Amino acid sequence: MAKPSYLTAPRKSANLPKGIPYIVGNEAAERFSYYGMRTILVIFMTQYLKNAHGELSPMTDAEAKVWYHDFMAWAYFFPILGAILSDAFLGKYRTIIGLSIVYCLGHLALALDETRTGLTVGLSLIAIGAGGIKPCVTAHVGDQFGASNNHLLSKVFGWFYWSINFGAFISTLLTPYLLNQYGPHWAFGIPGILMFLATIVFWLGRRQFVHIPAGGKTFFKETFSPEGLRAMGKLVGLYVFIIIFWSVYEQNGSAWVLQAKKMDLNWAGVEWLPSQIQAINPILVLIYIPLFTYVLYPAVNKIFTLNPLRKIGIGMFLTVPAVLVIAWIESQLIAGKTPTIAWQLLAYVFMTAAEVMIYQTGLELSYTQSPNSMKSIIMSFYLLTISAGNKL
Repeated sequence: MAKPSYLTAPRKSANLPKGIPYIVGNEAAERFSYYGMRTILVIFMTQYLKNAHGELSPMTDAEAKVWYHDFMAWAYFFPILGAILSDAFLGKYRTIIGLSIVYCLGHLALALDETRTGLTVGLSLIAIGAGGIKPCVTAHVGDQFGASNNHLLSKVFGWFYWSINFGAFISTLLTPYLLNQYGPHWAFGIPGILMFLATIVFWLGRRQFVHIPAGGKTFFKETFSPEGLRAMGKLVGLYVFIIIFWSVYEQNGSAWVLQAKKMDLNWAGVEWLPSQIQAINPILVLIYIPLFTYVLYPAVNKIFTLNPLRKIGIGMFLTVPAVLVIAWIESQLIAGKTPTIAWQLLAYVFMTAAEVMIYQTGLELSYTQSPNSMKSIIMSFYLLTISAGNKL
């Protein structure tokens, strides 16, 4: 019998799985590419978009917001496609590699074509690629661990999440500068190059990864089994509230950027670009997660039990001051004043705190309340709340 090319079960080892550095490196580069592209979308559509004759033909602010949120909705709808392809047909590795190539082609279209045609093709391919790999990558991390090294899993997820936010922070600062100084070709091209490198890094790790075979028909039987349907039913009510949160939160990539264009962008001795302000979000996430986990949550638990539903409730409450700050800024702009961009930073302080309390808690509940055979599909349904929030 021929020896299989790839591992299908974790090695018996107390050490870190050999494939993990490839996954973390891939994720950092992929998140750089995604957030770098997303950060400049609204500015590109309202200031740089051209027609078929090469003449400037920008969108209105209202039209750009519609395009932005439609893209986001599709990007968080396609995780369902990725979960089905991965768990039923192709397995995680082949799904991630195949959709990463689609993802790269989307970046290429944006970098080469500054018209609505290039925008449509590019965003469509990126939505399919980025969305499709989302539920697969996290589950692929878990597949690498066995009983002998499972104690390292939480530490690796910490590195994994850190890599996401580090990539997001760097790209959110860099790509607006590239767009302003060198134009769309470089601003979209650099994220595309990073996505290509992310794909190569992941491919290089193929011999080190554990490849769990796809489930085939078993996947569909388990998904629509009584246990599977009960798991989904328990989470539906929670997801309704989370959809409302995302409908508010996702404005920071569109309405908040357009608002920043009208504000005084000189702050802390630096002249910021409107879309660069979004970089405060990943930095706050990196600060808040250890702060909440090791300081805030233990302190609150001494007063009352901070269960997952209470965390989500507090998170929903924290969105209110963020919205009030943004509304106050808008009233000042309407009155003819030019408030400092520091006011938006205050809104980010509240909104990012809400994000950490709601997103992380919802992620945990979705994972723990779903059967082992359904974790990818349940995670894709959780990501669907972001899609629905963008359509509200």
